[in-house]
Amino acid sequence: MREELSARHGAPDPLTRGQFSDGQRLFTVRASSTEAPDSFQVFAGGDAADIVVVVSGLTSWNLRATWGDGWRSASAEWKSWVKDQAFMAFYNGRPPATGSVRVCSG
Repeated sequence: MREELSARHGAPDPLTRGQFSDGQRLFTVRASSTEAPDSFQVFAGGDAADIVVVVSGLTSWNLRATWGDGWRSASAEWKSWVKDQAFMAFYNGRPPATGSVRVCSG
């Protein structure tokens, strides 16, 4: 009964690690498993079928990004930004707030 109630009330997905936005779309980062995930996927607009990128090799650090249909033609700069934001969301739950990142120039 409790599981049934949780499902009806939209219990949070334990695999969802965080979200980020590019100002136009919202992206969700989802781990492959709850314990020691070897990959994560990023999907757009709340639609898990619209896979933007899957990053695998997390446990071995032999990282590989596989881009989804419709996202392969994006610029290298945008793809790099998405991967950076996805890693931040995967490990921290969210990207850093604007203006809260410090840079040391020497």
